[in-house]
Amino acid sequence: MKFVDEATIRVEAGKGGNGCVSFRREKYIPFGGPDGGDGGDGGSVFLRAVGALNTLADFRFERRFKAQNGEPGSGNNKTGASAPDLTIDVPVGTEVYDEDTGELLGDLVSDGQLLKVAQGGFHGLGNLRYKSSVNRAPRESKPGTPGEVRNLRLELKVLADVGLLGLPNAGKSTLIRAVSSARPRVADYPFTTLYPNLGVVSVGLHRSFVIADIPGIIEGAAEGAGLGIQFLKHLARTHLLLHLVDVLPPDDSDPVAAVRVIEHELEKFSPALAARERWLVINKLDLIPEELRDEYCCDIVQRLGWTGPVFRIAAIAGEGTRELTYRIMEHLEAERAKLQPPAPPPEPTAANEEHSAPESE
Repeated sequence: MKFVDEATIRVEAGKGGNGCVSFRREKYIPFGGPDGGDGGDGGSVFLRAVGALNTLADFRFERRFKAQNGEPGSGNNKTGASAPDLTIDVPVGTEVYDEDTGELLGDLVSDGQLLKVAQGGFHGLGNLRYKSSVNRAPRESKPGTPGEVRNLRLELKVLADVGLLGLPNAGKSTLIRAVSSARPRVADYPFTTLYPNLGVVSVGLHRSFVIADIPGIIEGAAEGAGLGIQFLKHLARTHLLLHLVDVLPPDDSDPVAAVRVIEHELEKFSPALAARERWLVINKLDLIPEELRDEYCCDIVQRLGWTGPVFRIAAIAGEGTRELTYRIMEHLEAERAKLQPPAPPPEPTAANEEHSAPESE
């Protein structure tokens, strides 16, 4: 299935059922009075996050969704049936915008989360509701209200702990294949990756994180060149960025210049994303003789003026990847611990209460 990360749909909630105007017609009851029942409520429209979905491709062809209308009321004070709600499944990580106003309606970030996007119409009132001491035979009723109609823009942002940055052919797909079970396409030409790939990296029992590989970014991406800029929004949810650089590019370009290109495009796309923590990962060390690796790596770090963590790997051979994944896991666990609320103080035991109680005189 083709990866689709944006879609526009139209949702229409159901109309409320009309109230009924009716009078009792029974033998031996000459003045039966009004007995018109209320209508039923129209169905509302909900979006539901489903972890098994990973693309919005289902909305390429079906773009209009309409809930059922409520049933009208009837005589003998019978209330019309309310229509069932309509639930539309979307991938976890979907942001929902009102296409006409640009308002963010919700962000579906957990499996099973529901978001009401269109309220169903409310039921109409039958003429029994209008009966009073001065109006014994009301001939008025209230129609049901129409349901909400909205044009929605769905934007999928993949949920990953770690995002990979780099020029085309920096080795991002090779790295994600080396550390996870994901199998993105790998080849010796640029733009092999055409859409984001996710991989789950396990470093031990109940210790894992999700890593995202997006298409490579090129110079001028912020103005529409290349593919990577279209998917940079998928890095917005990540906690850590790994900046991969080819230590020995095949076109003899400067690795330092490659890093500067990505930094410049990040700044133009989102200063907040550019300010996120980044680790430098120097890749493809297997292309350089072992005695020259320190010299090449130190030169890159020195000319960049890099002060953050630096890792040296050869992703295709798995060299250095284990240490990298363990360091990432430790970093993420430390970040998660900061977000956890502090544990409440322990409640005093009965023995402590007796010990601390003042002595009676």
